[in-house]
Amino acid sequence: MKISILDDYFDVIRTLNCFPKLDGHDVTIHNDQVQDTDILAERLADTEALVLIRERTKIQAPLLERLPKLKMISQRSVYPHIDLDACTRLGILLASDQHAGTPSHATAELTWGLILAAMRDIPQQVASTKAGKWQYGIGQTLRGKTLGIMGYGRIGLAVAEYGKAFGMDVVIWASDASRERARADGWETANSKAAFFEDCDVISLHLRLYDSTRRGITAEDLGRMKPTSLLINTSRAALIEEGALENALRAGRPGKAAVDVFEEEPIWTPDHPLLKLDNALCTPHIGYGTREEYETQFSEIFNQELAFEAGAPINVINPEVLEK
Repeated sequence: MKISILDDYFDVIRTLNCFPKLDGHDVTIHNDQVQDTDILAERLADTEALVLIRERTKIQAPLLERLPKLKMISQRSVYPHIDLDACTRLGILLASDQHAGTPSHATAELTWGLILAAMRDIPQQVASTKAGKWQYGIGQTLRGKTLGIMGYGRIGLAVAEYGKAFGMDVVIWASDASRERARADGWETANSKAAFFEDCDVISLHLRLYDSTRRGITAEDLGRMKPTSLLINTSRAALIEEGALENALRAGRPGKAAVDVFEEEPIWTPDHPLLKLDNALCTPHIGYGTREEYETQFSEIFNQELAFEAGAPINVINPEVLEK
């Protein structure tokens, strides 16, 4: 098959131990980031199988309709960036492993790193030391504080366990069913959404982005947080009402935020509102960006392509294509 891989910024994929799975195939790897439909249509004109790195490139009908040779798209996890209806209409199979039961340990670990970095002002302390000014103020201890986990999925549970190990009181807020499951697992749940935002010292967001969760965190919610509190978002920016986090940080509730996700990615300018705030710690969507995580993800992505070629596709999102 003629396979194209998009958005491999650092040319990492060809160095993975799983890459030889594609031996014998005509593989092209693109290292830049392009959203222009005309450029993508030209690049992918002969592509039969397309590999995506998460949600870096939007694959919509205007592009798909110009790729007559495309037979399948292989990726991992959720797919809000892909026009599934257009794929099905055009006979393009989407294979996307949902990795049930397997958390992204890389994302959970980054979340905890951001909590430590923000609560102890580590970036500011480093910058102060490098500037010859020695210490930069004092930070906050985690032990004894309340960690709020919003969402009770695999990553949320992993972060909750980190919090428990650090001596924090952990509280869960999620859907009714998820809160019931959390209580059955021995975790404390908040009595209300308002109490959750008012009482927690650190709130970490671990919700998937659905229509039901989009913009579900409002300016009013953020305004309930303590001036000393910290909000962490390594999930999706659109969980929060647009512009609400920047305004809340300017108002001092919460006192700090650390985010790994943005409304539009990538960001190529230092003028983004969050980047201008001293109380916002920002990283460039690196939650899943570890070699170990890439090995796990791309081993399965390549397996999906090989299974499709063998006539026994796996992790199929639109099985209607197989009936055509």
